[in-house]
Amino acid sequence: MKLDVIKLDGGKAGSVELTDEIFDLEPRADILHRVVRWQRNKAQAGTHKVKTRSEVSYSTKKIYRQKGTGGARHGSRKAPIFRKGGIYKGPTPRSHAHDLPKKVRALGLKHALSAKAKAGALIVIDNAESDGKTSSLAKQVAGLGWKRALIIDAQVNEGFAQAARNIDGLDVLPSMGANVYDILKRDTLVLTKAGVEALEARLK
Repeated sequence: MKLDVIKLDGGKAGSVELTDEIFDLEPRADILHRVVRWQRNKAQAGTHKVKTRSEVSYSTKKIYRQKGTGGARHGSRKAPIFRKGGIYKGPTPRSHAHDLPKKVRALGLKHALSAKAKAGALIVIDNAESDGKTSSLAKQVAGLGWKRALIIDAQVNEGFAQAARNIDGLDVLPSMGANVYDILKRDTLVLTKAGVEALEARLK
């Protein structure tokens, strides 16, 4: 598929041919869901923790006599049925990550790129370079009408990254950091010509 290339000032800069095997697939929600779930679970800290009956602070003295109370027999205030007692089978620190085949991960990225292309939310720009001033880049972004955009380049330009840092709704990633979750999270996907080549080389 062919797509027009624009400059950051809105001018035209020719066109680029996109590989159909990467940018023209029929997006599958089940594959995208699997990859996003794998990403988010891997990123989850898993540091939630409760105290068990061996960890709560209470006296170990028997709380009342064994017989004659007319109630249940108890030996410890730490039992889970008591208020402020230990929690039974509560969460403990663990990893939430699970495996996902590399082929499915690569396919997910292809489907995410294809989904943006199908929705008309894929834009190719000549390059992503800036003088490092946020004000000038913010004017260009506003002129292009990008509200929530992700810009992917082969190698992120330091001045451009510095200028984009304080612009709300604008993310910049290198091609090796391109991922399904960040692509789907933003309304507009912006690729540089070098970024397109790098993604095609990565996914072929």
